[in-house]
Amino acid sequence: MTLDALLAEHAELEAKLADPSVHADQAGARKLGKRYAELGPIVKTARELEQAKSDLETARELAAEDPVFAEEAEELARRVPALEAKLTELLLPRDPHDHADVVLEIKSGEGGEESALFAGDLLRMYLRYAERHGWKAEVLDGTDSDLGGYKDVTVAIKSRADTPDGVWSRLKYEGGVHRVQRVPVTESQGRIHTSAAGVLVFPETEDVEVEIDENDLRVDVFRSSGKGGQSVNTTDSAVRITHLPTGIVVSCQNERSQLQNKARAMQVLQARLTALAEEKQAQEASDARRTQIRTVDRSERVRTYNFPESRISDHRVGYKAHNLDQVLDGDLDAVLDALAAADRAERLAGG
Repeated sequence: MTLDALLAEHAELEAKLADPSVHADQAGARKLGKRYAELGPIVKTARELEQAKSDLETARELAAEDPVFAEEAEELARRVPALEAKLTELLLPRDPHDHADVVLEIKSGEGGEESALFAGDLLRMYLRYAERHGWKAEVLDGTDSDLGGYKDVTVAIKSRADTPDGVWSRLKYEGGVHRVQRVPVTESQGRIHTSAAGVLVFPETEDVEVEIDENDLRVDVFRSSGKGGQSVNTTDSAVRITHLPTGIVVSCQNERSQLQNKARAMQVLQARLTALAEEKQAQEASDARRTQIRTVDRSERVRTYNFPESRISDHRVGYKAHNLDQVLDGDLDAVLDALAAADRAERLAGG
């Protein structure tokens, strides 16, 4: 879509949102509002660029009479290319899910109990990151390990505001195998071990993109359990849904009733099936951002957490930092900024 078309769409949306009758349909109005907010930075930058070009032309005309305008012209001559570059970046096609909330799954892999403990560390890291950003995080389901880690755990992370850049825009880069190098608590001789945990991230979409046939589902109910497998509920309120064609299994035991748990599990299943459908399309287009590792193999890692050196390394962009404690406490923005910058550079280059 051309810049002129986007400017016209923004003006049209502004007029619609000013019409009180539009807000009778809250869902429709919210959708219009999201699109209006998404176009806002483009319109703002385009207007700034137009004004800067006009001011530059005027300053150059007046520079012969007043040296003050010559200095202003030099400053504007530097500003115009910067605004042009910013506008070019803003006009790149956006990820349609950037505004979305996410379902994030962490699965222990090679390394036994140490891997499960590391999965617990990753869960805490994402929960703290969500807390730092004012997001709401809710653990939907998890299988505990004997030493207090997680064999697998599922968490929903939601933004408290409708913005063009939501949870997915930040956490979509987290999918893949995360490797840890440290001395496990189970190691009696102080040797450093390497183990891994897998992270899967799915956007929660509002619009249903994949139809789910009830005949393709097997629904099981069971009692909710707490740490160590102890029962914390006297009724069969927890729900496990198996999607037979794909073998995807989703469970939820966090809600109070069986109906609520089933509804939440269906939302997670919807997100996973939508992501699976998009992955199949993405493979044909060689879109690495949408392809997440399904096996937890130490050799296929995206990031390494090295405890002896307090080092975090993201192997996709060559990022390294020696602030592992802060990262595990939720200070993830620097590495996520590096991944986002590499993504933008690749799209600008037409990759």
